[in-house]
Amino acid sequence: MLLRRLGKDAATFLGYTGIFGMDFQYWEECEWGSTGNRFIEWVIEISNKAGEEEAKPAFKYIGNVHGDEPVGRELLMLLANWICNNYMKDPLATLIVENVHLHILPSMNPDGFALRQRGNAKNIDLNRDFPDQFFPWNDDLNSRQPETKAIMKWLKEIHFTASASLHGGALVANYPWDGTQDKRRNYYACPDDETFRFLASAYSRSHHNMSLSKEFQEGITNGAYWYPIYGGMQDWNYIHGGCFELTLEISDNKWPPAYELPTLWEYNRMSMLNLVLTLVQTGVHGRIFSSDTGRPLPGAITIEGINYTLKTSQGFADYHRLLPLGGRYKVVATAPGYRSKTTAIWLAEAATTVDFVLDPEVTPEGNPLRSACVCDCGSLSTEGFVDFVRGAHFELSLILIVSLIFLCFLLQRRIRSNLSKQRQFVGSKRPVAV
Repeated sequence: MLLRRLGKDAATFLGYTGIFGMDFQYWEECEWGSTGNRFIEWVIEISNKAGEEEAKPAFKYIGNVHGDEPVGRELLMLLANWICNNYMKDPLATLIVENVHLHILPSMNPDGFALRQRGNAKNIDLNRDFPDQFFPWNDDLNSRQPETKAIMKWLKEIHFTASASLHGGALVANYPWDGTQDKRRNYYACPDDETFRFLASAYSRSHHNMSLSKEFQEGITNGAYWYPIYGGMQDWNYIHGGCFELTLEISDNKWPPAYELPTLWEYNRMSMLNLVLTLVQTGVHGRIFSSDTGRPLPGAITIEGINYTLKTSQGFADYHRLLPLGGRYKVVATAPGYRSKTTAIWLAEAATTVDFVLDPEVTPEGNPLRSACVCDCGSLSTEGFVDFVRGAHFELSLILIVSLIFLCFLLQRRIRSNLSKQRQFVGSKRPVAV
């Protein structure tokens, strides 16, 4: 486990506790408002490789977005403890630790919690403070609250696959869109409506009584159909972060008495675990590689018929495209300067894995548009280079040229070797679209 603080880029090592290493990291130091209150947003990171970038799906839970809704805050602390205490003992905990990079932010609004109010220290509703797709009033970066800025920065640094925020005041799993173009209350589906219904149902069906709701069919609802909001966090996550987020209302009573916490935990525990596990139990997962270098190639994944583009991570070029089970899909991989490739998959009862190896596009003369070795010779022209070679530095230039030729020869052999090994690996381990 890693415990992170949204603050400066500094870390203090504290040692190891149990099976996980623990340290503190500071992201962005900030005062939370004009009241003078100064509380810190702590993030718990759980993985068998916590603190490292991994080619596996990342999930985040966020609680206490509204200060007067503390149930999510408490349940997320219990969830972190349960997973850590049951690793290598319970199959669900072990599966999550080894196959998902889990992040838990128990309180997004610590000032509001301390003040027992909905908004933050400035009494701003944080779930109305994100940029909105329909209305531009939150487009000014300087006017956003520090908590909002911290979340937006967080998503730029970590490639989340899915997430959920925990709220109180109702019992339902809410999914995008949260608003409409005309501000009217009606069902307004996003491009991945079926996928979101699948995710919301995964939570609702595992809950003690959410799916039995008389107000919400199957215990789920489209946000705009329930009541439209603007500047919400879940729509922003999907549009700008490539992250499939739900808004979970987990308690009819916003601030219930403490003795109800064990019951609320038992009602929600399996739902919280199963929602995280959907990242490895469904969808299509894999990586994109370049055929000319054999290296990971950052690109994008689309599904034919769904108007939504999912970007891969930059480091590993891995993707995790959530989709409902029981369907046939055509998966398209693209990258700038490379030919796109399409493969058909059938999601029956489990997730599937497909790696893509993309070929560079070529010019009419047959030259690749994108070279594996990009040499930047600055502003030195051909004539200038010839003059340099013919000048007083001829011997030094000759040695340099021979050295460069030899290095290019070694690099070419290395690239071919890496590509050969990579193809052998992906061919033996997982399907590859070549």
